[in-house]
Amino acid sequence: MTTPERIHTNGNHHGGINAVISVDEVARQALEIVQDISVTQLDALAGHKPHLRIEALNAGYGQMEILHEFNLRVGRGQSLCLIGPNGAGKSTVLHSIFGFTSIYSGSISTEWDGKHIDVTRLPSNEKLRSAGIAYILQDKSVFPGMTVEENLWLGAYLMDRRSAKQAADRIFDKYPRLAARRKHQAKVLSGGERRLLEISRALVMDPQVLLVDEPSIGLEPRFIDAVFDILGDLQRNEGKTIVMVEQNAKKGLEYADIGYVLVSGKLALAGRAKDLLNNPDVGRLFLGG
Repeated sequence: MTTPERIHTNGNHHGGINAVISVDEVARQALEIVQDISVTQLDALAGHKPHLRIEALNAGYGQMEILHEFNLRVGRGQSLCLIGPNGAGKSTVLHSIFGFTSIYSGSISTEWDGKHIDVTRLPSNEKLRSAGIAYILQDKSVFPGMTVEENLWLGAYLMDRRSAKQAADRIFDKYPRLAARRKHQAKVLSGGERRLLEISRALVMDPQVLLVDEPSIGLEPRFIDAVFDILGDLQRNEGKTIVMVEQNAKKGLEYADIGYVLVSGKLALAGRAKDLLNNPDVGRLFLGG
């Protein structure tokens, strides 16, 4: 069944649109640009020192396999943006890393305190505790009836109360905008403040790998740059490794170091993000022109 959603191919939103492509057609044309990407190429993009590594992963939900022989490499302090047509498996990559899918074969591993840790089948709380991997959910994961501080404490569920309070205080020191709302119910926050709270809640446990699912979704344009500035600060100044799925492919690639294009659960293209931005096929199918 063809979805009614459409994509403008020339990026002109002020008239004169040359062509409109359905999402199904984007997926079909995307199959034509698939390349054979070697693990050696992925290692090179990660600086030959992967912080997070996925090897030949087959994963999905129940009996439905979504990812097929999927490989991934991202270096410490790097950012990777996953793009592709709807249903390509982008969010499934994040879900698999954090433990929300069925893993049929393959492996997921990371480096933590100089140790190589296989996290393939660790439960999510152990991935956070033992491997420093945190998941930042899509929009609307804040509890509106709880205060900003109480929402932050939820991110410290693996800590005792005293440590949780200290961790929340560190977040408030870093982000005065949240500190000013500390005792306010989260429902009064603006869209940008709400997304900052979602990110901050994931930071309470001081993770090293951030899985970020659609950071711009639901935000007014004036807040989107601020959110990417926050992620950029965490990457550049705190050395966080970031793996992101972003609906605004152009914005995601402008931010990231590396880009992967997924098609039908497989890796179709991989390269430096700036190179993918200049790739005419990527531009035509995913960047609006």
